[in-house]
Amino acid sequence: DGKPVCESLIIVEYIDEVWAYKAPILPKSPYARAQARFWADFVDKKIYECGTRLWKLKAGEAQEAAKKEFIEHVKLLEGELGDKKYFGGDEFGFVDIALVPFTAWFYSYGTFANFSVEEEVPKLAAWGKRCMERESVAKSLHDPKKVYEFVCMLKKRFGVE
Repeated sequence: DGKPVCESLIIVEYIDEVWAYKAPILPKSPYARAQARFWADFVDKKIYECGTRLWKLKAGEAQEAAKKEFIEHVKLLEGELGDKKYFGGDEFGFVDIALVPFTAWFYSYGTFANFSVEEEVPKLAAWGKRCMERESVAKSLHDPKKVYEFVCMLKKRFGVE
């Protein structure tokens, strides 16, 4: 109706409120909703910011510190995921939607900072593969090698080589 909604997580919450009867994204329980919002915000702030530093920084102490911080963050997320299929349990939900785009970047982060997300957080890597089996996810994410090529172009543009 000509009323724009901005910011990806806010858009997802809007979709959930308007069309919750079709496929709810956030949990029903107020406490579980609050937890999902916390973890989505964690992804939005911590994973994005730290991941960006991994490819923007040249190899050295600062990048090593960013790598250590990133690994701590993804280990926290893996702990929250536990043995569940998705962050919301059996249903793909809000935290999954917030985090899954970053799986296309994991190859770049690891390549530039010399580590493997699969080795550091195997349950989280398996979750990412499960998410890619969903048609909606597979159709919306870029191939990790294409993301890597894009990041290489960005590094040249920013003079970080």
